[in-house]
Amino acid sequence: MKQITIRGVPREVEEIVKEEAKRKGISLNKAFISVLESASGIKTKNRKEKAIYHDLDHLAGLWSDEESEDFMKNLENQRKIDEELWKEIE
Repeated sequence: MKQITIRGVPREVEEIVKEEAKRKGISLNKAFISVLESASGIKTKNRKEKAIYHDLDHLAGLWSDEESEDFMKNLENQRKIDEELWKEIE
């Protein structure tokens, strides 16, 4: 694994990582990796939980109830199976 040097770590980040290291009883290096993995949603071999992604969070909650209902109705139409298309050709 490649070595990386990070300069200019904000004090708040440093404190969070130190707290993580103390809480888990691990080195600062391992704590930095743990915090980075959590923030990025990466699933590691040691963790069994599913990766969580936050790249679309800024879109959450933007639709009105009416827009949401319209979307769900349109989605229902897309999920219908057209029996004519699935008939066996003889």
